[in-house]
Amino acid sequence: MKNFVFISPHFPDSFFRFVVALQNNGFRVLGIGDQSYDTLNPELKNALTEYYRCDNMDYFDNEVNAVRYFEQKYGHIDYLESNNEYWLEKDAKLREIFNITTGPVGQEIDFYNHKSLMKIGYKKAGCKVAKFILISTQEALEKFIGEVDYPVFIKPDHGVGAEGTFKIEKPADIVDFFVKRDPNVTYICEQFVSGNIISFDGICDSKSNVVFCASNFFPPSIADIVHEQKDVFYFTYPHVPKDLEEMGRKVIKAFGVKQRFFHLEFFRLTKDCKGLGKVGDVVPLETNMRPAGGYTPDLINFANSSNVYQIYADVIAYDENRQKDEFPHYYAAVASRRDGVSYKLSDEELLNKFRNVICHHGRYAKIFSDAMGDRFFMARFEKESDMNEFRDAAEERC
Repeated sequence: MKNFVFISPHFPDSFFRFVVALQNNGFRVLGIGDQSYDTLNPELKNALTEYYRCDNMDYFDNEVNAVRYFEQKYGHIDYLESNNEYWLEKDAKLREIFNITTGPVGQEIDFYNHKSLMKIGYKKAGCKVAKFILISTQEALEKFIGEVDYPVFIKPDHGVGAEGTFKIEKPADIVDFFVKRDPNVTYICEQFVSGNIISFDGICDSKSNVVFCASNFFPPSIADIVHEQKDVFYFTYPHVPKDLEEMGRKVIKAFGVKQRFFHLEFFRLTKDCKGLGKVGDVVPLETNMRPAGGYTPDLINFANSSNVYQIYADVIAYDENRQKDEFPHYYAAVASRRDGVSYKLSDEELLNKFRNVICHHGRYAKIFSDAMGDRFFMARFEKESDMNEFRDAAEERC
């Protein structure tokens, strides 16, 4: 029996399904997390052979001790994974320490986490990428803006989400950035790209072949959503656009991704962009070698009548997708709402109006609320027009 250590299997709370699927495929799944065992999901408890609680998961030695304990008790660890952005670097370090060869280690993980290095992988795949610099001085930034013109977008070279991002539209914004920036953070500045964000999501085998894929359409600016506390609406397409799938498969090959979930972000240009493309073209944004955030894996399942948790476990166990794509495909959408805001339809009225298409609803964990809202409603539709009606009803405020 092979040993699979799953880091933080309780968060997000839907991730217990990974553990259940792995256990169903014959793995001995060993969990490490900071949540009390008594509070774990009952299905997660049943699927775990053992759970090691670390009171402080940010103290790396705690995790080292946990993996060492499992290794001494159960033998060599065959797989170690969290499928969570926050832990990717630590996952890689633990693999190195315990000679776990089934996941990225060392410099591989840098190409997953650093936006400047991602561009190397994109170029290898034949993609055009936005011009950029790693910011060193104000003079260097001003020179770069002189080459590409305003606006430009600044964000941490290593990081995820909208935290620490800046849109520079005029000279005063440059001064403001150097006042507000974290001096311990390396920032990347990119030419501004006008486009809608779409993603290429999926799972690949040990030869970097994509064995399952999906595509999501996201709001154009997560940064604006966070800063202005807007509602969030996004959806999964019934089928992946052909040009996006072609590019996405090349990117996964170029990065050499093996037996992983991935979430690649692209722009679909809404304006011509010199050196990048014309309206409608697909331009890479960044890579995330883990599932999309929140409950997006569940949204993908609703759209594709699939079980991505089981597909992942099948790829780990058998290096193939054993699920047949013989069921209907839909537009699957999630609408969020924020606490303290009055909406024309109450939550109950919204659920009742769309009761025949609602798949799931609940509250986001607090850590997701700034970027995604407080309450969510998932539904699926055969027609895009019906989905848009759901969006309007969910977002209309008093």
